[in-house]
Amino acid sequence: MQNVVSVRQLNTYIKNMFTQDYFLQTVFVKGEVSNCKYHPSGHIYFTLKDSASALNCIMFAGDRRGLAFRLTEGQQVIAKGSVSVFERDGRYQLYVKEITLDGAGALYEKYEHLKQELAEEGMFAPEYKQPIPKYIHTLGVVTADTGAAVRDIIQIATRRNPYVQIILYPALVQGASAAPSIVNGIRALERQGVDVMIVGRGGGSIEDLWAFNERMVAQAVFDCSVPIISAVGHETDTTIIDYVADLRAPTPSAAAELAVTAASDIDQEILSGQERLYRQMDRVLQRKRQQAEQREMRLKYLSPANRIREKRTYSIQLEERLENRMQTILRDRRHTLALYIERMKAVSPLEKLNSGFSYVEATDGKNIRSVTQVHEGDSLRIRVSDGVIDTKVEQVQQGDRFTV
Repeated sequence: MQNVVSVRQLNTYIKNMFTQDYFLQTVFVKGEVSNCKYHPSGHIYFTLKDSASALNCIMFAGDRRGLAFRLTEGQQVIAKGSVSVFERDGRYQLYVKEITLDGAGALYEKYEHLKQELAEEGMFAPEYKQPIPKYIHTLGVVTADTGAAVRDIIQIATRRNPYVQIILYPALVQGASAAPSIVNGIRALERQGVDVMIVGRGGGSIEDLWAFNERMVAQAVFDCSVPIISAVGHETDTTIIDYVADLRAPTPSAAAELAVTAASDIDQEILSGQERLYRQMDRVLQRKRQQAEQREMRLKYLSPANRIREKRTYSIQLEERLENRMQTILRDRRHTLALYIERMKAVSPLEKLNSGFSYVEATDGKNIRSVTQVHEGDSLRIRVSDGVIDTKVEQVQQGDRFTV
């Protein structure tokens, strides 16, 4: 048998044919993603298919770094790569270098890319958000002059507070000229000096809402000195200006409710504020009355008449204390004197005389205490309790000594 080759030789030959084909070295293939698997090594294995055929694809980990989104089942994508043969299995496959989303997916990729850029620039930062004023006189609206969005905003704002003036800038909200029109509307109403602004439109596809994802619109919203409420689409729709605006409303109707405080709520707040003011005034008046009473009492206390009364009262108290002290001293002195009197009585000659004793003295006044001091014929004077007896000594008798 001639021209017999091995399987490997045949697969290598076919691979070389693929390699030499210039068209297969850089090819763009459009299709739907299926059988997508992220391998632990970092490679992505998936299949691109259309209504008639399928193609095996692989994206190596080194090329995956440029992928801006996660590949999932059902996505419509355009894969750029080269076609070659995997010799071991003898099958050809697309070795993918780049993947972009097709159609709406491409817009979504562009949306995510711009969103990341603006976030890195700080345009979504909360510190740049302006507070929405609670009480406004003028409401600016940038939207189409026809459609449900503007009707809902006007109806709800008028119902909540008919005194608020609504200024509408009829902007294009769809198509190639929509973004410049929206920017002009924002700047015009800012020059007009409105208190708050609503920028938005009704719902639609991502293509319909794309004007609100443009950088120029986002920049105009960020630069605007007037607080802006974004109201684009339905509650599930999210655009770039929803992140840049000072406040996001899920619908245009909700934006009108957020921008305009109901007149009934204002009336209730005025009544509540009036009640708080009255209560505060009562507290202040009560405090002032107490302060006046305290100062009146202090004035009375510090007045000359009151000081004189206090001094007089104090003098009376001192006088009473002095008198009481003197009485106490007199009592103590009387008691001491009585003790001294009793002691004097105990040694007083008069007391002795009153008790029946007498006092004998010579004519020279010398006290006679012994018989040896007198002689017969001496004159003596005897003192008794009621007088003096003059006598003469007739006889002297010596006897035993008398002691008491």
